[in-house]
Order: sequence, then structure tokens, then C-alpha cells
Amino acid sequence: MIAGLTIADLVRPAEKRQARVYDAALVAGGSLVIAGSAQIAVGLPVPVTGQTFAVLMMAALLGSRRGLLCVLAYLAEGLMGLPVFSQGRAGVAMFFGPTGGFLLGFAPAAYVVGALAERGWDRRAVTTMLAMVLGSVAMYACGLAWLSCLANLLGKPLGGGVLAVGLYPFLVGDVLKIVLATFLLPSGWKLIQYFGFENSTGL
Repeated sequence: MIAGLTIADLVRPAEKRQARVYDAALVAGGSLVIAGSAQIAVGLPVPVTGQTFAVLMMAALLGSRRGLLCVLAYLAEGLMGLPVFSQGRAGVAMFFGPTGGFLLGFAPAAYVVGALAERGWDRRAVTTMLAMVLGSVAMYACGLAWLSCLANLLGKPLGGGVLAVGLYPFLVGDVLKIVLATFLLPSGWKLIQYFGFENSTGL
């Protein structure tokens, strides 16, 4: 296994100009993947979207820098009014509402998971799971902190507390996403190694 590389790096052009175009395409494409995934909802007790799964997967595939830029591009698209957030929502108001902290939390989550992937954490099941958990923790830390601040600012205590509103209902969905990522990423690396794709890139 080649250390310091993500899956996306395996086919990155060596020529600098082409590499920049490649990186820009990944960032733009990744933001669209997140936008599309945000519209997917699975009807568990609380509807679970594919948004957070896409954020963590894009980060693992692209790495810390491109993963972060991918999320920032996605947030900028929503800020400009494009219907990229869940249920086709958009606009500045989304960043000041209950989900605003979670949206902003995508950025540190992507950086953390991407940085760990660059260190090879996405190549084994145990470390992939840890990376996804740490990314989720970063996301929830921002989301729950903002949710608590918002409740205090509005003077409206949340029924059951912040955790009951912003964490517990989503745990089942998050576990499923982490399990899926834990299967997909190491499996992808095993296929790459099996077919000798690493060697064929010349990296």
C-alpha cells in the first residue's frame, strides 16, 4: 500500500495543470454528490438522509484539502440559494436555524476524516470505523453546541434537552452509515491491491 495517498490520488495526473483541473473537478463533483445525497431520506423512526454519509465518504476518498474544499463548495452553493440542502432547502436562514451548526460541522468533519484517510486509516475496518466516528463527533460537537446556543438565545428550552433533540434520534442512522463506510472503503482498497492498480499508476 502506498502511504499518504487517498483513492482519488491513484489516478491524479502527474502534470501540474492537469492535476489542478482534476482536483477542481473532484471538488465540484463531490459537492454535487453531497447535494444529491441530501435529498435521499430513509424512513426510520427519524428520517435519515444520505448527506452526512456523503460528506464523510467524499472526505475519505478525496483527502483533507479537497474534502474540505468540497464541503465549502457545497455550503457556498446553499448559501447562494441553490436547493442543495435536505428537502431542497437553501439560503442564509439555514445557517441560523437548528441545523446550522451541523452544516458548519461538515467542514471539520471532512478535514478530520480526510486527514486520517491520508494516513491510511481507510484501509482497515477498525481504523475506518474510528475515522468515521471521529468525523461524526466533530460534526455533532458543532451541531449540538449551536443548537444549545440557539435555544438559550431564543429562550426556548428544548424538550428533553439538546441530546434528545439533536443526537439520540439520529444514532441508529449514523451507526448504519458508519458500518457501510467500514465495509466499502477497505473493500475498495483490497480490490485496488488485488488488481495491482496501485502499481499501474506509477505512483
